[in-house]
Amino acid sequence: MGAQASSPLDKRQREQLRGQVASLLSSFLPCYRAQLATSVLWQISLELRPQEPSEPHLSRSKKLPRVCEHRGPLLQLRGRPPRWQLAFCVLRGDGRLEWFGSQKNFEAGQRPLGTVALTGYALLTSQREYLRFLDVFRPDPTGPEQLLETPVCAPLLLQHPFRRLLCFSAPSAEAQRAWSLALQGGIRLRGTVLQRSRDPAARAFLDAVRLYRRRRGHFGEDDATLGSDAEVLSAVLLQELLPAWTRPGDAAAARGPETQTELLDAVYCVVLAAVSAGLRTFQPEKDELLAALERALRPDLEHTLRLRMRAAGRQQADVQARLEICLQRSVDPQLPHLVRTLLSTVEATLGAVQMLLVQGVDQVCNCLRGSPRGAKLRGAVHSLGELPWDAELMQVCYREAERGRGRLRQLAAPFGFLGIQSLVFGAQDLAQQLVANAVATFLQLADQGLSAALDRDQAAQQLEKVRGRVLKKLSADSATARSEFVRGWLLRVLLPFVLWWLEPSGQAELPELKGDDLVTGIQAVTTAGVLEDVIRGVLLQRINRELQEALGASDITCTLAGHSELPWDPEAAEEDRPEVDGLETPMRSRQDPCE
Repeated sequence: MGAQASSPLDKRQREQLRGQVASLLSSFLPCYRAQLATSVLWQISLELRPQEPSEPHLSRSKKLPRVCEHRGPLLQLRGRPPRWQLAFCVLRGDGRLEWFGSQKNFEAGQRPLGTVALTGYALLTSQREYLRFLDVFRPDPTGPEQLLETPVCAPLLLQHPFRRLLCFSAPSAEAQRAWSLALQGGIRLRGTVLQRSRDPAARAFLDAVRLYRRRRGHFGEDDATLGSDAEVLSAVLLQELLPAWTRPGDAAAARGPETQTELLDAVYCVVLAAVSAGLRTFQPEKDELLAALERALRPDLEHTLRLRMRAAGRQQADVQARLEICLQRSVDPQLPHLVRTLLSTVEATLGAVQMLLVQGVDQVCNCLRGSPRGAKLRGAVHSLGELPWDAELMQVCYREAERGRGRLRQLAAPFGFLGIQSLVFGAQDLAQQLVANAVATFLQLADQGLSAALDRDQAAQQLEKVRGRVLKKLSADSATARSEFVRGWLLRVLLPFVLWWLEPSGQAELPELKGDDLVTGIQAVTTAGVLEDVIRGVLLQRINRELQEALGASDITCTLAGHSELPWDPEAAEEDRPEVDGLETPMRSRQDPCE
């Protein structure tokens, strides 16, 4: 199951596939350009009118998320016919898995037999899943018996929706667990690269993907948005391309599952390469467009925001009746259960973060009491710095994020939301970031308080005081992160559903927006964007009320970074705003968002 020397696609088929990708890219890029304009407008307005949330209490870790490199011997199923062969496997810190013929080949710097980025893979570790794989994988009549000649008690199966299954076997249950934790970390790291980014272009790209899919009838979110920009767009485009390339009557389909899998893998590789090349070609234009948008939007910001505000008032008046029907019938009955289930998931995860930090500091203090003074004391303190990247220790937090998966899937399914893996990854990333921030803050404060003049007990006492300060900061940041997490994911569940419900009423372009193109030829104010702002604001009002009731607090921070109400001052255009009875506009909600 390793790298293959030939491809089931001939030259003509590859060229045909590249042409299809180029055509789909030409349909996607206008969405991307428009969302870049919206994202730049949002970013500038936030810079000029800072809003909540307040600055975090913990120092933000400067270390980028990574995976601890993991290596060791595994059995791998590869070759023709496939057979179990020894491989020396290396998981890189960026989430790439490589395999070599032997450890000597790796140490000699030879090229790997195969390499794969773990984006989009799912890890299976049960014997049942391995046997199910054998039932499907039949290269010849004697294949399964040959495969079963080697007992596989600790399988590691890496499954991808578009690629060949990678089948490994660990030498022991302990090795299987260590590899499992490492591989899961690599899968999560690769999958959430865009979600973790604070770059406005990353937000614009993800919004463009959602808009592109919505225009093709896919309103609910799923896990297609996991990965880098090229990987995300490849997964989205493949959903359109594959039906024509994997028809049941094709020769590949007639030759069995193995050949079908090879065809699918070959199609994916061609699409990924073509999409990557297309996005690289677009990069200079994107850079020029971002610079032009900055020049065009900053001096004309007030006019653009007034235009958007007037459009929002009219949009809300147009959709108010249908919006209320949708919310009362479909959203309001489920919202309390969704809020409480999300809260329980994230609160359990954040509780594990605090427990992990306490245990880590306790271990350091105990180590200090038994260590000599000087450099070793400081070295023991700084050993805590690897805690956020230790897959074994962080597992207590990651496991809590997983436990609500089934209940969340059941509650979100009626809204067409299929991105539960993305949600779980988001909770796990949040846990890792908070641990990293807490550790960075602890080390910073410890450096200030420790000195060579302190004996071991005094140093440990000083660190316990620092721990108390850090836990208070962590508690404050966790409360903010908890509310932001719930708001953000509820919007991702509910907003596409409400847009789908209202979709027939939002097709016509607002007449006053025509002719208001920017000098770049790109609109920063569009009907679709304004309608999303209106619905987002109304949903946030309901979400905030439910959060306030669930948390029993009156001082909830009601603005979500990146998903807040419209980022401009409603009083600046008071005279231009129409009155809408019965349903508050998102702009009014900013004056008293928790009302």
